[in-house]
Amino acid sequence: MNPELRALVRGAGAILAEAGVPSPEHDARALAAYALGVPHLAYAPAALPTSLRQEFAELVDRRRRREPLQHIVGSAVFRHITLRVEAGVFVPRPETEVVAQHAIDAALAVAARGSDPLVVDLCCGAGGIAVSVDVEVPASRVVAVDASPEAVALTRRNGDAQTLAGSSALRTELGDVRDPALLADLDGTVDVVVSNPPYIPPDAVPNEPEVRDFDPDLALYGGGLDGLEVPRAVVLAARRLLRPGGVFVMEHAEVQAEAVRAIASDAGFTEVTSFEDLTSRPRGVRAVAP
Repeated sequence: MNPELRALVRGAGAILAEAGVPSPEHDARALAAYALGVPHLAYAPAALPTSLRQEFAELVDRRRRREPLQHIVGSAVFRHITLRVEAGVFVPRPETEVVAQHAIDAALAVAARGSDPLVVDLCCGAGGIAVSVDVEVPASRVVAVDASPEAVALTRRNGDAQTLAGSSALRTELGDVRDPALLADLDGTVDVVVSNPPYIPPDAVPNEPEVRDFDPDLALYGGGLDGLEVPRAVVLAARRLLRPGGVFVMEHAEVQAEAVRAIASDAGFTEVTSFEDLTSRPRGVRAVAP
């Protein structure tokens, strides 16, 4: 690496570390690559542009003030795809990749039996789960729904960007999971319902500024004293949409595991189990429609 660039990145990492950024060295390198217009600093030019110092300083200052890295660079890597990310839409995060894996595994099992799996992603956000299923299970038909017009538009763009890699264009719709008529045309026919809904209780404001100050409240707070109003609606929608033997997968907070299992069981689901995230915490539920 160019010595001047190495010094710039090292200095930026120190600034970000002092500001409490969780991954200062990684973010400094990512911002430098973005400023240079290269995918990785291994591709940095030998001669640095004269404008780099000023542009890089401005990017580092934005991150120092805890603006999400994904908002600054405009994208986020999720499993095997790169998603466009925009302010006003929930930023996809690595822990949700585990939720996507459970949905993908369930869809692949249907495809292995010779059928084209129908998968519904409720509360789709930027479309990470929906687009990943479409790409990784080419035989799948994927429907993505969100209550945010911005999220629906972004999911549609992310889906369109991956159409050549996946099976077909996503069906992306604006809708509220609390609406009993949502996707009524699919009642009893869906193979997999997956969701990363809002689930934070009203008194559990996130500590991370990147989440608290930049993710939209609609994508964070699940409603009700326990934050489970929207997840309860997701469970009921899944129960209505799934065919017998269909699989339901949903992310939740660590402290909600027991409550979510009970909600799924009360709704009539069988084989209700919790699964762990990347840090071995119970952060998701998997269940089967009877």
